[in-house]
Amino acid sequence: MAKAKFERTKPHVNIGTIGHVDHGKTTLTAAITKVLHDKYPDLNESRAFDQIDNAPEERQRGITINISHVEYQTDKRHYAHVDAP
Repeated sequence: MAKAKFERTKPHVNIGTIGHVDHGKTTLTAAITKVLHDKYPDLNESRAFDQIDNAPEERQRGITINISHVEYQTDKRHYAHVDAP
């Protein structure tokens, strides 16, 4: 059975957070998802810090080790956000 063709209905924007360790990259990513969930609850889910940094070693050490990917949207755009370690 063939996959249904994905139709993009909004402009797509790629975002990445990079920087030094403990400078708030994942905290910023989590805050963006919370704010957009509060403003557009039908379009977004809020992702807590520990949902983004979900590997056991990341939780234990409190730092990002693996790249994480979250998506969110507004009424005009769709965003793909990469949270780098």
